[in-house]
Amino acid sequence: EYGDYECPDCGRLFETICVMRARIGDKLRLVFRHYPLSGLHPHAQQAAEVAEAAGAQGRFWEMHDLLFANQNALATKDLYKYAERLSLNVQRFQEELKRRTYEDRVREDFRRGVANGVYATPGLFINGLRYDGALDETSLLTRVQGHLR
Repeated sequence: EYGDYECPDCGRLFETICVMRARIGDKLRLVFRHYPLSGLHPHAQQAAEVAEAAGAQGRFWEMHDLLFANQNALATKDLYKYAERLSLNVQRFQEELKRRTYEDRVREDFRRGVANGVYATPGLFINGLRYDGALDETSLLTRVQGHLR
């Protein structure tokens, strides 16, 4: 998925993917690429960098889930609270955010998305193939299970 932590449609897809994970289990492998639409979502770029900073401490997916679960609370003070909640090294986390350590990584994901034809979020690919169908649980589950056979 190419996604934006502040995008409402990405938030709905996150909920759908959580249900699918529970049903499919380890057969579902998710790759998340950052595609912050900063013109629409003022916290999206920093939220993506926060996920990468957490990932550098081995907690990417936990932070990813927290960001989507709290889409309406993505101000810097909220992001620091999430780092504390995940027991990250908060000093390191804050320093990396101030230095914009992961800005280039996030921008590279965005560039790859553009190169792959992503023009909006969420941009979804299943087994490397662009998926432009409905994002409801039934439609996605049918498509994903078709690739598992």
